[in-house]
Amino acid sequence: MKPGQPLPPLPARPTLSVLVPVFNERGTVQAALDALVAKRIEGWELEIIIIESNSTDGSREIVLGYQHHPGVKIVLEDKPRGKGHAVRAGLKQLTGDVVLIQDADLEYDLADYEKLLAPLIAGTHHFVLGARHSPNQWSIRQFKGQLFQTFVLNSAHWFFTAMIDVSLGLRLRDPFTMYKVFRRECLAGLAFRCNRFDFDWELLIKLVRQGYRPLEIPVRYHSRSFAEGKKIRMFYDPLTWFVAWARARFGPLD
Repeated sequence: MKPGQPLPPLPARPTLSVLVPVFNERGTVQAALDALVAKRIEGWELEIIIIESNSTDGSREIVLGYQHHPGVKIVLEDKPRGKGHAVRAGLKQLTGDVVLIQDADLEYDLADYEKLLAPLIAGTHHFVLGARHSPNQWSIRQFKGQLFQTFVLNSAHWFFTAMIDVSLGLRLRDPFTMYKVFRRECLAGLAFRCNRFDFDWELLIKLVRQGYRPLEIPVRYHSRSFAEGKKIRMFYDPLTWFVAWARARFGPLD
């Protein structure tokens, strides 16, 4: 099958593989995982793959408490190498028909799973993004007592979104959302190398170059502040995004 061509229908009861990277999320990881293992989606099986990156705050011990739960796989990394590296490790373990990436920080709402999966069930799209931006919304981040960080991140979002849209011929509002949902077959022939948040760039660009145009669906989002544990490095990570864009946009796919 050529890239970008319609894929065969999903099985009668498909499996959703949820990848959950975890590093130093002690304050939220148990609530997030409890909600996830309790999640039921009519007509779907659920495969939960938790990738724990050797946290220093006790998160690993919490994660290990789910190792015998039905439908849960745990991948233990020997050291933290970044969210992207953790997701790549999870991709090697999945067996499901559809892939969804889920952070353990409670910024997103699991109740949005059903509407994100609907276009894949219908067969109209193979790649869906859960957009944090509604059509009339400029700012999605409101950090109490951190006005500078709020302004910089919101402004940078639109700058980098324009960069993605212009270079790929898209009209997205939130290409960097954590909620990226796609058929497993979309990954055929693709190789990934990014380790940090630049993985979001690499994944999106390579899927688009593979021929899969994403559909954006609005989702609920509550941004946490740096004081609450946000891990983006404001001056280092953007440099990695430029490199990831250049490599993924113009480099080989495999």
